[in-house]
Amino acid sequence: MPVHVVSRRRTTLHRDFPDALILDVTSRAAEPWVRLSPFYPHGGIPVPGHPDRTSQSVEGVWQALKVFTTEPEDFTKLDITTMKGIKRTVRRLGPPLGHRLDGRLLGYGEARRVLYLPTYRWMLDHRTPELVDELRELDGRRTVVLLDYTTNGDVADLSTPLSHAALIAQRIREP
Repeated sequence: MPVHVVSRRRTTLHRDFPDALILDVTSRAAEPWVRLSPFYPHGGIPVPGHPDRTSQSVEGVWQALKVFTTEPEDFTKLDITTMKGIKRTVRRLGPPLGHRLDGRLLGYGEARRVLYLPTYRWMLDHRTPELVDELRELDGRRTVVLLDYTTNGDVADLSTPLSHAALIAQRIREP
């Protein structure tokens, strides 16, 4: 059965998926599913291009390596364990210039592919493999709906943020 990725804000959820197991996988989820959030502080997550650094969370890596006109990387984001205060926003800092990796500034699409995807995949494989296995098993028995704030599962679609729930759904389909 397919795993569905649906907006957490959807109001017709129970009507549209009456017999489904509905699991919130955002930073507002309950245990154990909150551990699939990129904001969750697992600790020990490798930072690409920085073999001497680790992050508490996947989002910490993404935000730490982001560069703005007025502000370079911010490695303090790697140490946040509260799931709050991680984001570095356009509203406060203006548009980002990109993400820095090995002295090079990566564009948004390339940063998704070479920073975010491998880091989130590492987290799934090394910090939450039992949850991925449980979802795989559940998916074989019933309809599963994963809730996220965004539903974009296309890495190449840069018009909206990438859904980590869609990445979970893709990982479940892999052996």
